[in-house]
Amino acid sequence: MGAAACVGAPAMAQDLNSASTIEMEQDISSKVRRNVSAFRSLDWQPYFSNLNNGAVLVDIDSRALHFWTESGEYFLFPSSVPMSEELTRRGRTSVVRKVEGPEWRPTPSMLERNPDWPSYVGPGPDNPLGTHALYLSWTYYRIHGTHDTRKIGRRSSNGCIGLYNQHIAQLYGMTKVGTQVLLI
Repeated sequence: MGAAACVGAPAMAQDLNSASTIEMEQDISSKVRRNVSAFRSLDWQPYFSNLNNGAVLVDIDSRALHFWTESGEYFLFPSSVPMSEELTRRGRTSVVRKVEGPEWRPTPSMLERNPDWPSYVGPGPDNPLGTHALYLSWTYYRIHGTHDTRKIGRRSSNGCIGLYNQHIAQLYGMTKVGTQVLLI
C-alpha cells in the first residue's frame, strides 16, 4: 500500500502543479508580451522608390533590420537599438563607408557619460564594433557587429544598430557604398 501511495503521489502532485503552472503562465504572458520582438517580413515598396544599391530598413520598435538586395532578395536580422529615444535617430541616410576590422573611438558625449572608457580600441575581440562596420552619412552612426551577443534584441546601444558578427559579415558582403538606409 505504501508503494502504491508513492506511485500515485507524483501524478497527484503533477495535477496540482499543472493548475498553478497554467495560472502562472497566464500571468507571465500578459507581462512579458510587450517585450516580445515583432519579427515579420515587410514589403520594401512602401519605404523605398527603388532597390538601386539595395535597401536597409531598421525598425527600432521591433529591433529588426530588414535588407533587400537590388534583385529583391530579402533578409531579416535581429538587432540591438539605442538605449533611449534621446540617442535614437530616425530618417533616411546611406552607407558611405564599409570597414572590416573597424577601430572604435567613443564620441565626446559617450566619454562624458562614461569617463572611464578608453579613448581608442583597435580591431579585435574587445572592440564594441565587432568584426565589420557600415558607416552611415550621419556622423557617429553605424550598423556594426558586436562581440557581446547579449545586446542583440535589446535597447542597449549608444545610438548605433548592432548585429551578431555573423549577420554583419553577411550584410557587409551584400551592401555597397550608396546602399540606402531608413531608420523608423
